[in-house]
Amino acid sequence: MADQLARNRLTKALPRGMEISHFSVLNHLARTGDEKSPAQLARAFHLTRGAMTNTLNKLEWAGHIHVRPDWDDARRKFVSISPSGRAARDAALAAIAPILTDVVEAIGHDKVKSALPVLREMRVRLEDEN
Repeated sequence: MADQLARNRLTKALPRGMEISHFSVLNHLARTGDEKSPAQLARAFHLTRGAMTNTLNKLEWAGHIHVRPDWDDARRKFVSISPSGRAARDAALAAIAPILTDVVEAIGHDKVKSALPVLREMRVRLEDEN
């Protein structure tokens, strides 16, 4: 329930037309700074290749990513964030940061900090199941 409520609240704050999945991919590409294949992105987000392709198509149409062929293997592609994508990611981050800050302040920094190791452990154990 907490995940659903957070997603709904953050989605409403994102810039028009942006979905959490779009922000997540842009944020990942901005943080890593590397090109990724669609398959690598699908694995990173635990999605099917089809679901990732759909998200990438929307981001490419919006001009937020560049997709290029692999020069060594034309069957593969590589994805990188564009300057427009970086700006969109920064705008989204600016829109959602106050919401996250308010929640953390209301709960308390120490409580949130103490919950993070538990959430990380849950993620690791759930990933191991796949």
